[in-house]
Amino acid sequence: MSDRAFLKFFSGLIATLVALTVVMFIVANVVDGKAKKPEASLDAKAVAERIKPVGEIGVASSSPVLDLIIPVAAAKKKVVADDGNVGKKVYNGTCSTCHTAGIAGAPKLGDWAAWKDRIAQGNDLLYTHALKGFAGKVGFMPAKGGNSALADDDVKAAVDFLVHEAQEKATK
Repeated sequence: MSDRAFLKFFSGLIATLVALTVVMFIVANVVDGKAKKPEASLDAKAVAERIKPVGEIGVASSSPVLDLIIPVAAAKKKVVADDGNVGKKVYNGTCSTCHTAGIAGAPKLGDWAAWKDRIAQGNDLLYTHALKGFAGKVGFMPAKGGNSALADDDVKAAVDFLVHEAQEKATK
């Protein structure tokens, strides 16, 4: 077979395959009907709805007995019931995570040496740091101890509990 004959045969084969592809495309469109729109919308709201998280949780404590899983959706609710021991309950549920072990420079519960300078600055400053967070030379305090579900009054009660415990240890 000469080069010219091969080129003629190969060109015919390619032309036949192209024609067959066009015919198959036309038949597929006729059989399928109208072209369908994609089922998944590319609208920003629809995309956000499809990829939103199923849920979120916050861990309130590292203590096995006091582990409370607080849904973020319930963050506006008051977490601790007021029965006179609010400060201690908040401490046990949230604050003890850092203030028991001294994590991130947190002064330990009852450690007068670590608390005396802080207490000397006044309760208003302690409340502000506990509610809004604080970053100092020694460490940092996340806002509301990292538990945004806590009411401001509950956080203040926990601060009062920590201050009271430090003062109690100082007098003994």
